Amino acid sequence: MLKNPQTKYRPFPPVNLPDRRWPSRVLTQPPIWCSVDLRDGNQALAVPMNVAQKLELFQTLVKVGFREIEVGFPSASNTEFAFNRRLIEENRIPENVTLQVLVQAREDLIERTIQSLMGAKKAIIHLYNSTSPAQRRVVFGKSKDEVKAIAVQGAKWIRERLHRLEGTDVRLQYSPESFSATELEFSKEISEAVMEVWQPTPERKMILNLPDTVEVAMPNVHADQIEWICRNIANRDSLLISLHTHNDRCTGVAATEMGLLAGADRVEGTLFGNGERTGNLDLVTVALNLYMHGIYPGLDFSDLSGIREVYERCTGLTVPPRHPYAGELVFTAFSGSHQDAIKKGLTEWETGSRTQWDVPYLTIDPADIGREYREVIRVNSQSGKGGVAYLLESEFGIELPKDMQREFGPIANDIVDALGREVRGEELKAMLWQEYVDRIEPWSLIDFHADGKDGVFECRASVVRSGQARVLVGQGNGPIAAFVSALIQAGVSRFEVVNFKQHSLSSGEDASAITYIQIASAEGKTRWGAGVDTHIELASIKAVLSALNRSI
Repeated sequence: MLKNPQTKYRPFPPVNLPDRRWPSRVLTQPPIWCSVDLRDGNQALAVPMNVAQKLELFQTLVKVGFREIEVGFPSASNTEFAFNRRLIEENRIPENVTLQVLVQAREDLIERTIQSLMGAKKAIIHLYNSTSPAQRRVVFGKSKDEVKAIAVQGAKWIRERLHRLEGTDVRLQYSPESFSATELEFSKEISEAVMEVWQPTPERKMILNLPDTVEVAMPNVHADQIEWICRNIANRDSLLISLHTHNDRCTGVAATEMGLLAGADRVEGTLFGNGERTGNLDLVTVALNLYMHGIYPGLDFSDLSGIREVYERCTGLTVPPRHPYAGELVFTAFSGSHQDAIKKGLTEWETGSRTQWDVPYLTIDPADIGREYREVIRVNSQSGKGGVAYLLESEFGIELPKDMQREFGPIANDIVDALGREVRGEELKAMLWQEYVDRIEPWSLIDFHADGKDGVFECRASVVRSGQARVLVGQGNGPIAAFVSALIQAGVSRFEVVNFKQHSLSSGEDASAITYIQIASAEGKTRWGAGVDTHIELASIKAVLSALNRSI
């Protein structure tokens, strides 16, 4: 890298817009959405989709709710043309969906494009030509006037052929490609020249698409560009201003959101941001960003995992695990402090004490997009007691007392740390059983019976102590107290039960109960134990022995 990059690169000039209005605006409704997955996204694939794959993805886009879908570049290849024809001839396009097709300002390509649309009910013909200084100089070797003449001639060729699409509701769209790097005055001039040919009206608007073809500036500059056009172009009320951002600076989403604040009406992009170089705008992210602010985006992502599966199958691409909203791990917390906050927030939400979502670390409710709460907290060596407790409770109905969480959390963490990987809920349960429930040495229970009269209970217990069978007898104000007395009479150092909790286990455990008991020695040393049995009294006695075994 250069120590002084200014010798090679220059900053992008700001827009002179001292009274800009977009920073103080707030979005209150979604834009018009247009998916370009089947054209722009498809062109970016090393192996483009075949017709069957495009059909599956098209059907998914329709199901999500897209009403404008750029299905291809029908003059580019026979596959693209055939796909268009198949959609139309097999009546695969719902009444409320409009096909959009892209074409350069060349007569032969426009002719082929018109042929591809014969019989369509609704269509958008999207004309474009490149306009930036670099494109004019390097690619075309033409002046501004010559580049403008290309756009005007392309618009005329389309207008002259519209009569052949009788019966088709045709709308027209123009893109000064590389708008983001084009002089604003020239973008305005060339767009108005196309408008002169097409003659849009407030009743019959033309789409003016302003592509951020290559991100060359910060998103606030893009917003200034959009606002400048919206405020200065002729007949603004006859236009739908459309955005098409790319992600070269990794700010495509920000540029789009600011562009909408600046006055744009419409957005083009792809699912999960697939596109050339660093990708197109991620429509999923922009739509769900609106949703998290209480605006229904008009797109249904309630089965986002299913949509992701179709996308990955059709494109051969993979959605990264940390991709916003859709990634496998975006609603997952491994950090102990995050897990604790999420667990408490979810508990507050589930009790109904709040009507507005405000759970720490979760911008939206994962359930709204088809994700499960069990995904939210996962345990590895970075996790704490809260994550361990959450998984045990959410998957198995095991509700560890708070103090017991503090005891078991570090034990589980040490085991997970030694494993060096994430662990599943079943593995955590096995750790809990090994540490507490299955702790039967040196004391284990064979049989227990207790009777009470006038508040005094007598118990008789058959136990094994280090392989030797013994019978214990004791009295107390309850079965547990009587059993503790029997143990002390048998020579166990004096202790007392200081905490008790019991609940039934979730289904699949044969209606078992689990008891948690904490004991304290005469010196104040405490230990927890746990016992499981279909008989609640036996579960408690087993829990006493578990705690005793863990204290020896």
